[in-house]
Amino acid sequence: MEPNDYRPKTGLDKDLKKIARVEAAAQTQGQSLARIGLGLLFLVGVWIFASSQIGGLTVSPFVIAATVIGGYMALNIGANDVANNVGPAVGSKALTLMGAILIAAIFESSGAILAGGDVVSTIKKGIIDPMLMPDAQTFMTAMMAALLAAALWLNLATYVGAPVSTTHSIVGGVMGAGIAATGMNAVNWMTMSKIAASWVISPLLGGIIAAAFLYFLKTAVLNQEDKLAAARKWVPIVVAIMAGVFTMYLMSKGIKKLYKASWLEMFAAGTLMFGATWALVRARVVARSATMENRKKSVHKLFVIPLIFSAALLSFAHGANDVANAVGPLAAIVSVAESGEIVTTAGIPLWVMLVGALGISIGLLLFGPKLIRTVGSEITKLNPVRAFCVALAAAITVIIASALGLPVSSTHIAVGGVFGVGFLREYLARRNALRAAMRPSPLAAAEAGAAAGVKVVQAITPELNPDFDGLDEKALKKKLKKSTKRRLVRRSHVLTIAAAWVITVPVAGVLAAVLYLLMQGMGLGA
Repeated sequence: MEPNDYRPKTGLDKDLKKIARVEAAAQTQGQSLARIGLGLLFLVGVWIFASSQIGGLTVSPFVIAATVIGGYMALNIGANDVANNVGPAVGSKALTLMGAILIAAIFESSGAILAGGDVVSTIKKGIIDPMLMPDAQTFMTAMMAALLAAALWLNLATYVGAPVSTTHSIVGGVMGAGIAATGMNAVNWMTMSKIAASWVISPLLGGIIAAAFLYFLKTAVLNQEDKLAAARKWVPIVVAIMAGVFTMYLMSKGIKKLYKASWLEMFAAGTLMFGATWALVRARVVARSATMENRKKSVHKLFVIPLIFSAALLSFAHGANDVANAVGPLAAIVSVAESGEIVTTAGIPLWVMLVGALGISIGLLLFGPKLIRTVGSEITKLNPVRAFCVALAAAITVIIASALGLPVSSTHIAVGGVFGVGFLREYLARRNALRAAMRPSPLAAAEAGAAAGVKVVQAITPELNPDFDGLDEKALKKKLKKSTKRRLVRRSHVLTIAAAWVITVPVAGVLAAVLYLLMQGMGLGA
């Protein structure tokens, strides 16, 4: 090494570092501005496209404006909501960020166009009674206000890094605009109470199911002495469960607008898929495990391909369902503009569906990486097994909720699953570290603590740990538990995301009411 490598820092060195930091910040800022510019360019394209489709309507300027807002809503759905489907796969390194974005964009668009359906409810989830609206113009203005409020809230949530429910955003917008237009009596408060309950039910169910599968896989496979033999037995079964569950999930949520299957048909199809997948995966696992080392890393590799498939299928189902959040109110506006009457269901013209599908994909490409990183790696560390458990929990929870008629949020379920596996990791790490610290042998304690990935107290004898001298068993356990405490879930993200979930409906509602009153006051109604 050259002597001048050890030269003292000079003012020039500090200046160069400052210049480098400024250049990096400028580059980041330039990329952000470029993404915003491309997003605006898309909205200009939507405006031109909408003008060519609806120029003959008497209220065409209003409908064109609503279409641009629908495109803006679709951009924000892509930026925020899609991250839940591919985030765990990216965080576990089963997919690269660009690979996940491409898969999600393709399958989101496919789900929206192929299975998005041609009819949607004009009032999402039956939140308000459209027949209480005094006239068609009021109804159209309320829908525009709801759509814009939901889009603005999603934009803000994406900016602060909080994955929130687009369904709850539009529900809040419709509720707020409905109250502003017709009063409190217009709201179906029973439905709203169910949605409020889902704030707790969705993440709790997702977290419990994901943690249960992870605990099972750790106990039955990863912590076994012969991990490959355990993998040959159990991996085909859990992957087959995933295949069967996703078959039912797609039939209940992904293609329900193409074919309305009964629960018996869904169960039969899921059972058949379970059997076929088990046979295929078992042969594959036996062949691959023959050349693998007996390590946890080898087991993780067996879950990579199923995890990629799950990300694609979740994206397809999401596109089929949540495109209505972007185009449902827009379809209602177009339908009312064409007929002059308030309707409870509205057909979705193909051009409207294309706006929603393309907007979701572009929003994902331009602004999705931030939330993908948040869900995939910033809440807790994921590997293929943990990410697989999150994806499986998401599908199972949606099926259970559909069977019970509960209006759960896929966003809350997926993020709840990530929290579930993270808190399970914390619990197991603390338990193992505490057990290790209580052992009489310092060497055994150190080895067990290293395996748990936690810094542990190596012995409890006063000679080696004077702080423990004179403590009774209860006090000793308390001190050991404190010394072995390690947080594997970022608490700041827990608080930020939980707060965003709770205030989504109220904030979107207040914002929609304000926007509606402003539109009416400025004479911007249809």
